[in-house]
Amino acid sequence: MFLGEFEHTIDDKGRVAIPARFREELGERFVLTRGFEQCLQAFPRSMWDDLSEKVNRLPLASAQARSLRRILFSPAAEVEIDRQGRILIPQGLREYAGLVEEVLITGMNTYFELWSGERWRALQDELSGSGAAIAEHMADLGI
Repeated sequence: MFLGEFEHTIDDKGRVAIPARFREELGERFVLTRGFEQCLQAFPRSMWDDLSEKVNRLPLASAQARSLRRILFSPAAEVEIDRQGRILIPQGLREYAGLVEEVLITGMNTYFELWSGERWRALQDELSGSGAAIAEHMADLGI
């Protein structure tokens, strides 16, 4: 389970430390890809395989399904945790997420996200004013 927020810095080579409690869940390798809000999403291999299966069942005739494939699979990279507990984030993914110095690693229960500190704070400001509306929508969904 991936829970909590962790602030780290990215070094000049594009490496960032992964929280120790996350490393235990991940194993040595996991998949990193673009998120939907200009962040990165990190998936344990087993969850990535499950997600891939579901996406692969979507019809190729669907433009939205093809777009989802392009978003998830094209930029995806399998990354490995080094002996210091760091990963090397590919350049294209760093640029997409705006990762320059400060990186916030945020648990999302079954996966986690990597955010630039600036983008994460902006998102939190946006979400702080919409909590009631989100709660109401979740109630409509039965959650």
